[in-house]
Amino acid sequence: MLRTVFFGTPELAVPSLERAASTTNLLAVVTQPDRPRGRGLKPEPPPVKRWAETHGIPVLQPTKINDGTLEQQLRDLQPDLCLMAAYGRLLKQPLLDVPPLGWLNVHPSLLPRWRGPSPIQTAILEGDPVTGVTIMRVALEMDAGDIVLQESVPIGPEETAGELTERLAELGAALLEKAIHMAEAGTIAATPQNHAEAVYCRLFEKKDGRIRWSDPAVRIHNLVRAANPWPTAYCLFRGELFKILKTSVVAEPAGAEPGVITAVEKKRLLVATGEGTLAIFRAQLPGRKPLDMEAFLPGARVRAGERFTEVPEPPGDSTGGGNLE
Repeated sequence: MLRTVFFGTPELAVPSLERAASTTNLLAVVTQPDRPRGRGLKPEPPPVKRWAETHGIPVLQPTKINDGTLEQQLRDLQPDLCLMAAYGRLLKQPLLDVPPLGWLNVHPSLLPRWRGPSPIQTAILEGDPVTGVTIMRVALEMDAGDIVLQESVPIGPEETAGELTERLAELGAALLEKAIHMAEAGTIAATPQNHAEAVYCRLFEKKDGRIRWSDPAVRIHNLVRAANPWPTAYCLFRGELFKILKTSVVAEPAGAEPGVITAVEKKRLLVATGEGTLAIFRAQLPGRKPLDMEAFLPGARVRAGERFTEVPEPPGDSTGGGNLE
């Protein structure tokens, strides 16, 4: 079996880590440091670390990765091949040169489309009908390595980022296992990317969940999907933060100013947008649990003609959710 070291951090990487552990001699896992989370800001280990420790695999969490320390640790481990899935840090050439069989990286997009840190959310936000997973060699330039394997999948019209992440995580793990066997057999044939076709995405942030009611209904619907489960799409209603969790686009004109509620039905609210009408099926108020409209509306006494408004734009920010750098 090949000797490997796995680099990864979030839940997306765990299925690939499981395959690496079952198909190789996994020497160690490298992941990002524990981060403060929650109201108490207590440091929490990343999902990859939790899985590795549960299965007795040594874990490295360097704060600096290109100062020579990690390079020496890798050389001491003597891996044949290094594997990566959503590690979240850029590596320099001395690290890339350590394993004689190189590196294999799992990237959840059809490269060269959506190079960068948030390809799943961005594909949904931009209305892509198809996405997929690419297994590639790791290069110095972000997500620019040669393609080893690639497989596409359709994006469902109502599919959220959370749901799509789960599907791509499993697909990525299966493709990684196939690539590992190819590396072991010496049959990998990598194809250079067409760099002229490269499209980049930026990091999806909390501010990117901010709804602009002047946007078309389809854009807002895609934002709701892309921002679910995090940071969730949000606006203001009656002066309170209002999170919107499930929507659809209604094939009828807006008939009112953007953000105005045009109809209150048993299971949905209809809201005018900059172009078309948005139906809201599920939402959440601060300190409350998420509710379907059928449960939310009787107590809320929402009336047609009331208006959703936008959360004020953060100072110095004019990019908005989904605009690309």
